[in-house]
Amino acid sequence: MTTHDMTYPRKGQPLVDYGREIETEIAKLYDLIEAEDIRVDHYPHRWLAIKLLEEDADVRERVASARGGAELLQAAEKSVNHLRNIYGDDVDIIITDRRYGFITGLVKEVVERPPVTRRILSDRIDTIVTHRLLGIPIFVAMMWLLFKVTTDIAAPYMDWLDEVITGPFSHWAERFLNLINSPDWLVALALDGIIAGVGGVMVFIPLLLFLYFFIALLEDTGYLARAAFVMDRLMHRLGLHGKSFIPMLIGFGCTVPAIYATRTLESRRDRLLTALLCPFMSCGARLPVYVLFAAALFASHQDIVLISMYLLGVALAILTGIVFRYTIFRGKPTSPFVMELPPYRLPTIRGLATHMWERSSAFIRKAGVYIFAAAVVVWFLLNMPWGVDDQRDSWFGHTGATISHVFEPTGFGDWESSGALVTGLVAKEVVVSTMSEIYVGGVEEEGEEEFPSTPEEIGDIFEGGARAVRDSVKRVPALVPGVFQTAPDEETDLQAALKPVFSERAAVAFLVFVLLYVPCVATLAALGQEFGWSWAGFAAAYYTAVAWVAAFVVYQGAGLLGLG
Repeated sequence: MTTHDMTYPRKGQPLVDYGREIETEIAKLYDLIEAEDIRVDHYPHRWLAIKLLEEDADVRERVASARGGAELLQAAEKSVNHLRNIYGDDVDIIITDRRYGFITGLVKEVVERPPVTRRILSDRIDTIVTHRLLGIPIFVAMMWLLFKVTTDIAAPYMDWLDEVITGPFSHWAERFLNLINSPDWLVALALDGIIAGVGGVMVFIPLLLFLYFFIALLEDTGYLARAAFVMDRLMHRLGLHGKSFIPMLIGFGCTVPAIYATRTLESRRDRLLTALLCPFMSCGARLPVYVLFAAALFASHQDIVLISMYLLGVALAILTGIVFRYTIFRGKPTSPFVMELPPYRLPTIRGLATHMWERSSAFIRKAGVYIFAAAVVVWFLLNMPWGVDDQRDSWFGHTGATISHVFEPTGFGDWESSGALVTGLVAKEVVVSTMSEIYVGGVEEEGEEEFPSTPEEIGDIFEGGARAVRDSVKRVPALVPGVFQTAPDEETDLQAALKPVFSERAAVAFLVFVLLYVPCVATLAALGQEFGWSWAGFAAAYYTAVAWVAAFVVYQGAGLLGLG
């Protein structure tokens, strides 16, 4: 037995990480104990919170007799029910599994055993998925399959939702506003601003629902923990370890919780370096931009474009980690690490649905607040000075034109794209929202359009929904190459509008810039809160510089090679 790789947590640092869901509930109970100053003998607060989640009878009895104990027990009961709904099992069993996973990882790190011939099924699976040579190709293949399944199956639902928003929903809004004698500017704001802007982003909700469902499937089965184990070898080259890959995986959903997830790492160096790499992971907010351009200009290769963006982000995160390791973090020691491998579990439908909804609802709330506000602001900027005929002469147009000179060498030096990138600082989905307002929202129909009656439109909605379900089911066999071919997806108005504006190489350069440039203000706020505003400012400047250089290399390099 060797101990050179062993490390013990700092005072107050948890020894075992019980996973995102359980740790969240532990933190809630811990904060309540702290806030209400609930004292139960001399038990540590974290230990007390864990025992309440395990429904330890002795501890519950002691808490019940303490001041504020009733409120704590009520909160603990709520947390236990929430976790039981997710896992479909008793919480104490899940916690015990995590502890044994930690022990298993600890033993693997410090004990050398002679080879054994008898292995259980999970060991045989781990032999393949965590293999030194096969592990990373399997991980890449799993990610490709995830995006292939997500984009193919979600496409009919996205087309249906787009038809509902641009059709019946817009018609009903216009009828209502005309019924109450609203002024023309308010009708234009609602249709060309709010519905075009927010609706242009909301159509991607089916895509995100499927994406988060399959990510939850990989997470709940235990595979993502194996992915972190596989990446441990690679992370060591960055001066980190596999545990740093967990926040980076979370970054594929949203960068803000990914940065907060670095708190589980032992040293400030590891936390800071990991947090600086997390924004390179393509968050869910960037996905609508990728899908929009992939569908518009690379319809037959959408899955390749998507996986390429994700892999490029990972590759540049690796490169950045190597550069930072030998520059700003040079000479700072790395922390040893014990990898925890939780047992394989059969996910529950309720747990998967809960994960899917929790993550997707955050996107919907953002659309209801940030994107709504951004859509209104962009509409006013596109129409100021009031009554401007050409959007190029608006305040938004002048701002975008001023910035556009910076992007001319990257292939998207027009005021529309530049302005959309500026609004993307609020949230990356707003890039789609802004383009929808510019390219689609301002388009006027020739003549007066005859709208179907409301009952007819309601019938069309249900008919379109049924057709989306049917088309989605038909696409399942097509996931196997050569088995079944599907008809191409219907082209949206925004996709059609982008085709003559972007060449293929300019589109790829634009996507690369969106992938890499300064993250949303919420991410910068999280960096500033966790590590100081000087680091947040450095990160913003670094990401933007890398984004411009990468977009320049892609656009000019493709031109030199005669591509696009």
